[in-house]
Amino acid sequence: MNPFYILNRSRLAGELKQLAKENAALGKPLSVLDDAVFKAMLTTDSDDSREALRSLLSACTRREVSAVKVINNDLVPAHLDAKSVRLDVHVTFNDGEVADLEMQVGKSSDDLTARAVFYAAMLFSAQLRKGKPYKDIKRVYQVFFLNCILFPQSDKLPRRYQFLEETEHDRLTDTVEIIFYELPKLEQRLQDAMNKKTKISSLPEDEKWCIFMRYRHDERAKSLIKKLCREDTGIMHAEKTLTKVSRDYKKYARKMAILKNSMDRASDIYNARLEGKEEGLIQGKSEGIAENNLDIARKMKAMGDSTDKIHTVTGIPAEIIDKM
Repeated sequence: MNPFYILNRSRLAGELKQLAKENAALGKPLSVLDDAVFKAMLTTDSDDSREALRSLLSACTRREVSAVKVINNDLVPAHLDAKSVRLDVHVTFNDGEVADLEMQVGKSSDDLTARAVFYAAMLFSAQLRKGKPYKDIKRVYQVFFLNCILFPQSDKLPRRYQFLEETEHDRLTDTVEIIFYELPKLEQRLQDAMNKKTKISSLPEDEKWCIFMRYRHDERAKSLIKKLCREDTGIMHAEKTLTKVSRDYKKYARKMAILKNSMDRASDIYNARLEGKEEGLIQGKSEGIAENNLDIARKMKAMGDSTDKIHTVTGIPAEIIDKM
């Protein structure tokens, strides 16, 4: 199924299209570190995407995940003045446990640790309805993939947090776990794997996933990523999903290039009319130019441009544009 599916009018479809526009202009490929691509990889309505999500979630939670379902990514606040939350990948799995997977491209002015605690609290509190006992609350996992260093004092990957007693460190509850993956900390692991000091197959499953997401578009790691896709079934399904997304992206980029060329031609015609420098264009009543302008007008109208804008660019009367 078309990876741009996820409901044609959804926010994700809009985010991917906007990203396609920006990257097409810069000549850049799509990257898993962009949260729109990250979300598409894990929430596209396809068997490959569902299997990739199940595999990644199992690796992060270190538990067997038999079934997983993507749910609404907007968490409703407890009262009207409370802060609302929009999650990247919000899922429920197995017997009703809940997880949120977030991709953070870089450091922000916000406190990421406080944000993680807040998200986990929202996932926790959103489970209970009036009249339900607290024992019905299922375990929640808040997972952040960070393309930045949040804890420079340690090279540990990942960092897992739960509620522990201050000095004796006994666990208060198993129902909340917050996990941080700082992807830049993988650099040494990548170098060791590339230099054959470490076998990629010997790495923990969650580290394999992190290497795939962090270095998929890095030329240095090209052969290593191919090896991961061959040997790890979940990552193979993720790669298939991303290939479909990329194919659709390239198709969209080509359409954008064609439209840009048409707009450039229209702009040349318009400027020539204003400046009076091109005799042939000033006389632009020839059949060829008229047909070209009509074609441009149709494309602009299909893109949602206003009648006034189309008239300004093509010179076609408004009444004709309205009838198109």
